Amino acid sequence: MTTSSNHTESIRFPAEWEGAGAILMALPHPETDWAYMLTEVEKCYVAIVECLTATGQNVILLCKDPEYASTLFSHLKNNSRLLLIKADFNDTWTRDYGPISVERFGRNRSLDFGFNGWGLKFASDKDNLVNLQLRDKFVVLPEQYRNERDFILEGGSVESDGRGTLMTTTRCLTSPNRNGGKSKQELNKILNERLGVDHVLWLDYGALAGDDTDSHIDTLARLAPDDSILFTGCRDVDDEQFEELLKMRAQLTLFRTPEGNPYNLVELPLPSAIYDEDGERLPATYANYLVTDKYIYLPTYNQPENDTLAARTLKIVFPDHEIKGIDCRALIKQHGSLHCATMQLPAEFFNDAIFSE
Repeated sequence: MTTSSNHTESIRFPAEWEGAGAILMALPHPETDWAYMLTEVEKCYVAIVECLTATGQNVILLCKDPEYASTLFSHLKNNSRLLLIKADFNDTWTRDYGPISVERFGRNRSLDFGFNGWGLKFASDKDNLVNLQLRDKFVVLPEQYRNERDFILEGGSVESDGRGTLMTTTRCLTSPNRNGGKSKQELNKILNERLGVDHVLWLDYGALAGDDTDSHIDTLARLAPDDSILFTGCRDVDDEQFEELLKMRAQLTLFRTPEGNPYNLVELPLPSAIYDEDGERLPATYANYLVTDKYIYLPTYNQPENDTLAARTLKIVFPDHEIKGIDCRALIKQHGSLHCATMQLPAEFFNDAIFSE
């Protein structure tokens, strides 16, 4: 279903591939749900930070114990690109509680939306204060900060093409535990007023087993340049997700650009099923990649054939980008992956002096 509303010319929600001044992450600590596998997940976070900084990305890492974090990352060759910020948080998925950036009247703004633990599923009292901490510590400049906390919105639930189109899922945004079950029409108006989007693509189907987010769009389908959509496909008719993902694919063929043209659809492979120690299937997906202006950081799952196919598929849509695979088998054990663990921030949000070459 495609809907549109009145466009707010003064607001623009940039596309992720336009680039970032820094990537916001949060380091797991013993008081998070990672406690039982802390060493394993720390290795994953070290690998992510190593890859990001080695490719020229600045990383702002929230950590409960900066002294310990400093020791953990002391070996980094590009440690001037890593900024450790003391902060407290419930969980480490900065994509969903970190600031969402928009351009308002030609200036970047850091929007602080409300976060309630993915529809009141998990504790979020500390996560919901992170953006205020970033403002108070001048990691986000106070004049850039904008309070939008009366509306619940997670970064992983919305995809922008930077030109007024937003893609999201009905299950997530119309959830009664987020904003009282507002209708699509009501939400279109709010998204237009706050993010400046005037063309909303509502995906009604698609769900991954083990997903806690009510079908975040960044696990299922991603907007890409040249009116393209990368989406998670499933070719195994015996897979429990086959029917839902088939319906999603069918709906994507009906989506139209603001000019009335169909989107260029490109199918990403589905990773082979991964299960936790209790036999519960985990929501592994290649759609959960992080993209910048030059690189795509792709979650991999030690499945050489699928991992390689996913990288080659992304290269079709982003021919000038370099693909960097990062093993995210540790992240998936807490039902998230690479995109969930990262949030891009424009350079204009913070003082350039906080990073030094």
